[in-house]
Amino acid sequence: MPEVRANGQTLYYEQHGDGEPLLCVMGLATDALAWIPQLKAFSARHRTVVFDNRDVGRSSLADGPYEIADMAHDALAIADELGLASFHLLGVSMGGAIAQELVLAAPERVETLTLAVTWARSGAWARRHGDLWAERSRRMSHEERVDELLLLTMSEEFFEDAGRVEWLRGAILGNPHPQPVEAFGRQLAASRRHHAADRLGALSMPVHVIGAEHDLLVPVWKSVQLAELIPGATLTVIEGAPHGVNLERRHDFNGAVLGFIAERGRADGRPS
Repeated sequence: MPEVRANGQTLYYEQHGDGEPLLCVMGLATDALAWIPQLKAFSARHRTVVFDNRDVGRSSLADGPYEIADMAHDALAIADELGLASFHLLGVSMGGAIAQELVLAAPERVETLTLAVTWARSGAWARRHGDLWAERSRRMSHEERVDELLLLTMSEEFFEDAGRVEWLRGAILGNPHPQPVEAFGRQLAASRRHHAADRLGALSMPVHVIGAEHDLLVPVWKSVQLAELIPGATLTVIEGAPHGVNLERRHDFNGAVLGFIAERGRADGRPS
């Protein structure tokens, strides 16, 4: 099993395909399996690296609290282990917060940056939401936490198809590495402290912000705010899409991600 030991953690990762590297950072409570809808398309063009953040999947459990910046250093450690001097970077949801901290720590290594269904700053509103969610989760069973995540991340239209709901629910519940509620709480606590808004104006590489019109978890106006904070950022809003846009609307999502990398890579003299 490919692993990196860094920052007091053991981090599981996978590589797929060849070409310019694309480092993918997943969000809260989800592991590398959540990238399955992207792997075929991404690996056809890029050496695609996916991994499990600390406190989820096959990576190790933390022994105390940490920050989003610590998780960014985990991702950089994987890039270092694989010898990636530079790479395209994609972060989804909490993974987008991690990607922000990573690019701020090592801007010279990021060719293009794609931030999907994510946010720049967790203010009092978001912190209160996080507090209540953490408290609610401690009283739930694992199945109840999965059901709530599905309601928050998938669309009303998706739930009209009982077969799709049962398949996805079963796939998540069948994950042999379920996230303990304490680990969920630590990831959530780090997310609620994320604050990069006052530093993002320094970014100079091509940046793509992807929002989802019907996102209940990270409202689309958060994507609009994020794009406004980054000079020259491109904003794409996928109509009718929920927070789980990479799963429910994978073709639209994959096309948006890969199209921007190809276009801006050429435009900036960085062939992809």
